[in-house]
Amino acid sequence: MQSWKRCIISGSRDAKQVNRFISTAQQEIIKRDEQFAGPHFKPLPVVLAKGEGAFLWDIDNKRYYDFLAGFSTCNQGHCHPRLVKVMRDQCGKLHHVSRAFFTEPHGELGEYLTRLFGFDKFIPMNTGVEAGDLSIKLARRWGYRVKKIPKDKATVLFAKNNFWGRSIAAASASTEPLCFTDFGPFVPNFEKIPYDDLTALEEALKSNPNVCAFMMEPIQGEAGVKIPKDGYLKGVRDLCTKYNVLWIADEVQTGLGRTGRRLAVDYENQKPDILVLGKALSGGIYPVSGALSSNEITCQLDAGSHGSTFGGGPLACAVALEAVKILEEEKLAENAARLGKIVKEELEKIPKDIAGEFRGRGLLCGIQINKEFANGWDVCLRLRDNGVLSRPAHGQFLRISPPLVIKEDQLREGLEIIKNTLLNY
Repeated sequence: MQSWKRCIISGSRDAKQVNRFISTAQQEIIKRDEQFAGPHFKPLPVVLAKGEGAFLWDIDNKRYYDFLAGFSTCNQGHCHPRLVKVMRDQCGKLHHVSRAFFTEPHGELGEYLTRLFGFDKFIPMNTGVEAGDLSIKLARRWGYRVKKIPKDKATVLFAKNNFWGRSIAAASASTEPLCFTDFGPFVPNFEKIPYDDLTALEEALKSNPNVCAFMMEPIQGEAGVKIPKDGYLKGVRDLCTKYNVLWIADEVQTGLGRTGRRLAVDYENQKPDILVLGKALSGGIYPVSGALSSNEITCQLDAGSHGSTFGGGPLACAVALEAVKILEEEKLAENAARLGKIVKEELEKIPKDIAGEFRGRGLLCGIQINKEFANGWDVCLRLRDNGVLSRPAHGQFLRISPPLVIKEDQLREGLEIIKNTLLNY
């Protein structure tokens, strides 16, 4: 079979199962998408048209609770009026000139973020994977110029089961075959060690003096919301300091209020050498990411050694500044912490033969659907039919990550839909 035909058919393999639940208009849009758009995610079969707060509507005006929030991007909710206003106002004044010139929003955002998080410099990018790539470049440059690692010997350690994107660098760091199969050759001197294992980390640091950085997620989101043991983050900080290695904390998904704190590392009051942010940095209204670090690390970059056409543009910076101010002023981290306790309390009522394990902090959480009970994708299809949108991680882990603006009564109603769907599966 020709590859392009196989591509379309594989994307439609469960069409008979799902088409009877959606309108002809939605089916036609999905069919066109599968015919002309290249493979990306496997989308849940629903065609969305608008959003507000914690809700989404499809083209037939059916309302859904959004329990995915764009993979923890829309922390501020859909179409937050403050974000929409800033977006419109800045577009009407100046939206792009590149970093070839100065603009006021760039420095304004940098000042706000560095003071909020306690770093010297903020370097803006666009997507989370770009910010992760930037952090590795910063660490390597520091490794050669400050730590004096021999030329081309700098090594970066990664936690196994990490996920920070799909670029060649991210694929090189991955231990998930779907992310790296047939994409080689890969970036050299990337080594993987077990997550939540301080003994393995120290062994790797002790055996290789050329390690310049350890990059990890304080909570592994895409791996199924894996939360490390208490003391792990402090141990990472202590070991990186002991062996003169930079700790890169990837908080693209866990940061900015999602876990019930401003940052996930705040649960152990630890500070990384490089902090990577993205997703909710713009509330999902525009791609904005970046890395925060010290003068010693960031100033190893020379003019022209790193850059981005769109990163740090006036529109991006204006939107990001307002997005973070909303998180702070509306106390959305506190809301996530409070509502996260309700999620845990309600989901743990589900019988263990249906869902064996709850994991989560704040509103980054979910439950493990037992394979013997149901397929995770099929559960998400039934939830769609009943008015809740989510997706599985690693096949069976049902994500519960609504916008942080969700109200308690809305959250409880969504959770009731999930419980009733599972109990009446």
